[in-house]
Amino acid sequence: MSNPFFDHPILNSPYEHPKRHWELDKSGQPTQNIVESRRRAEFITPIPKAKKRKASSSQAELNLEDDQDDSPDQQNYDTTSIINEVRGYVDRWRGLHPHQWQVTPETARLLQHWRHHNFSNQRPFFCQIEAAETAIWLSEVAPQVHPGKRSSPIWRAPHTLPIPP
Repeated sequence: MSNPFFDHPILNSPYEHPKRHWELDKSGQPTQNIVESRRRAEFITPIPKAKKRKASSSQAELNLEDDQDDSPDQQNYDTTSIINEVRGYVDRWRGLHPHQWQVTPETARLLQHWRHHNFSNQRPFFCQIEAAETAIWLSEVAPQVHPGKRSSPIWRAPHTLPIPP
């Protein structure tokens, strides 16, 4: 029996923005469906089911209380929404015209080189350039934008940005 997920697991080029991904169910198992978008950042650790399980063996749960008397079951931790939010900002910023980047001239030359240079040997992967772009955006662009102000052109989708003269 053929399994498309295992027959063709890689859907994207390492040199381009990811355009699609294999859908996973709630337990992290492939559904055999391809989704036409980049996968959201999430912590997924698929663990195979045990082959045999004894009915009497179960792990006891350790209930730790913090100083505020909230149990760990009542606490929610959201560690990935900021990653997805920053990814969106960097994606929109990446689509801007170079004179709208709000970076130093040195940084603009570096970005142009990474994005458009015809490398003679191994060129950088998209994830490497994206990591550098994210660091640049966080250090040079984000401090210039008022926190929480979404009406600034940097936060809008590229198609809604003003067209340069």
